Amino acid sequence: MQAVPGMSTRPTTDKVKEAIFNMIGPYFSGGIVLDLFGGSGGLGIEALSRGMERAIFVDHDMKAVQTIRKNIETCGLTERAEIYRNDAERALKAIVKRQLRFHLIFLDPPYKKQKLQALISFIDEHGLLERTGYVVAEHSHDVELPAQIRKLTKIKHEVYGITAVSIYACAEKGESI
Repeated sequence: MQAVPGMSTRPTTDKVKEAIFNMIGPYFSGGIVLDLFGGSGGLGIEALSRGMERAIFVDHDMKAVQTIRKNIETCGLTERAEIYRNDAERALKAIVKRQLRFHLIFLDPPYKKQKLQALISFIDEHGLLERTGYVVAEHSHDVELPAQIRKLTKIKHEVYGITAVSIYACAEKGESI
């Protein structure tokens, strides 16, 4: 898999990616994944390779979008992927208009520009997550996200060096992973 050229993205390490999928999967039987800060597309591509039906990738950086496109083609996943150049907030508003719901949503924004709490709140407010789905937020280890954001509950939080992962699910699921 190709990385995005330059220093504008921070790819998820293999260790963190494997840990994420061990927590939420490790395999899926269909569904749609949203990789909102796509970077190289690694998280969304991994979800497709583990059984997700379709993926939507979004990134505001043109180099990232080009890299996602190349990686999708290399993996033979072009028919199962949509790739958009847009910022996160505008992309979510466009998704609301399409009335899409996701089984898995990855939020891995640049650490210095995080609006994770607002994004997760928007996702819940507009019903973008399937009742049995997960929001996976990757963030700096020194950021503490709340236990509850609207009706979404943090069900897992792990730290890997400078990276932390917080996983949210619908409150009525009532389970921990």
